[in-house]
Amino acid sequence: MPDAQRVVVAGASGLIGSALVSSLEGDGIDVTTLVRHAPRAANEVQWLTGDPLNPDVLAGALAVVGLNGVSIARPQWTSSYRKELLWSRLTPTATLATAVAALGDDAPAFVSGSAVGFYGDAPGTVLDESSAQGDTFLADLCGEWEAVARRAGGKARVVLSRTAPVIDVEGVLKPLVALTKAGLSGPLGPGTQKWGWISTNDAVRALRHLIDSDLDGPVNLTGPAVAANDIGFSLAVQLNRPYLLRAPSWALRLALGGHMADDLLLADADVQPRKLDESGFVREQDTVDDAIAAALAAA
Repeated sequence: MPDAQRVVVAGASGLIGSALVSSLEGDGIDVTTLVRHAPRAANEVQWLTGDPLNPDVLAGALAVVGLNGVSIARPQWTSSYRKELLWSRLTPTATLATAVAALGDDAPAFVSGSAVGFYGDAPGTVLDESSAQGDTFLADLCGEWEAVARRAGGKARVVLSRTAPVIDVEGVLKPLVALTKAGLSGPLGPGTQKWGWISTNDAVRALRHLIDSDLDGPVNLTGPAVAANDIGFSLAVQLNRPYLLRAPSWALRLALGGHMADDLLLADADVQPRKLDESGFVREQDTVDDAIAAALAAA
């Protein structure tokens, strides 16, 4: 039977993963972390060594949370880096899915990372979990990522956490804070394109909600989408700096590469958190202003 006091986390060194581990442990829940290095603590298990993950590592856990993947915030997604973006998500997810599936009726819930980038660029369309996959590189990546995670299904409850950009000084705000403090911020491209967003606090709370609830399939971890300008302008106001210098779309593509500029900054996707809202989840940072204020206060 699942142990309500143990959760297995892969990707525990990342922004959301480390915050999730701290939250769980703060409530007295045992956390087993899967690590690439030799174990340094009793709760660490080394994996991705070339051998399959022993299902016994997951046995008895309430849930397994997979949050692996190198950063999408690196400029210039070269061909080799796009392969790394894929490998760092698909290989760990496939390893977890195989081990979860091997446990059959005793399988824990599998909460697997994904992103709102699944929906691609869809201007003028309100998107929820029933909406189709987009046709950008990031959408294709998310689609493959989710397909691999679904291999754990059959007996296990599989949740695909389509997470929006995280409003954190180590997340989506990291480059924006530096530009804003230097007085160099302004609209990115048109600035009217819709962006999803979520605070670090609510991303962790939402993941815990997914662990404890009976939700399955794709779930959008986001607040109601806002215009990119709303995020940039709110940051400028809170830092008491101007918001004037527009970065044209062509300049963003030149500086960052077409894939990154188009998929991350210029894509227009009005993603809504329908399943989270319907399940009773209530965000503590319900507006972008609140999320930015919380992020700056925590910095």
